[in-house]
Amino acid sequence: MSVTTRLVTMDDVPAIAELYRVNLEFLTPFEPIRPEGWFTAEGQAEVVRVALRRHALGEVVPHVIELDGRVVGRINLNDIVRGPFLNSHLGYWVSQDVNGRGVASAAVALMKQVAFGEEGLHRIQAGAMPHNLASRRVLERNGFVRIGMAPKYLRIAGVWRDHVLYQLLADDES
Repeated sequence: MSVTTRLVTMDDVPAIAELYRVNLEFLTPFEPIRPEGWFTAEGQAEVVRVALRRHALGEVVPHVIELDGRVVGRINLNDIVRGPFLNSHLGYWVSQDVNGRGVASAAVALMKQVAFGEEGLHRIQAGAMPHNLASRRVLERNGFVRIGMAPKYLRIAGVWRDHVLYQLLADDES
């Protein structure tokens, strides 16, 4: 099993849209309510275009996750803040057919290298809903430390949801 991540490209749009189509029921409990058309190839083309523009500005690092060369999910360093903060928020998801096989854990490990190496960040933050034990385990396996609970942190599936907050510092990786 070979897990890699790389910068998303416009060529990935059909694969991403198809992943969303087949994983809609699986992902819905963990996603915000999306506008109509968001899950289509046209909708995902706009998502990728915006992500690549923001990447050019240094605000986000948008990657796809590949398993043996096949796109199976997304992983991003979002909301990158430079200056004295050097921080980002990590977000990721994988297709249900590879869920539970270590793919997300491997992708997070690779993204840590990008964050602390290429991007020169000091901190990566991440959050997971308390009942999302799989995502919490991914973070904990990668050395993320629980730093608190944020009540009504994100609006997921139309409801403000609490999130367990985690962080990983570059110093923790030395």
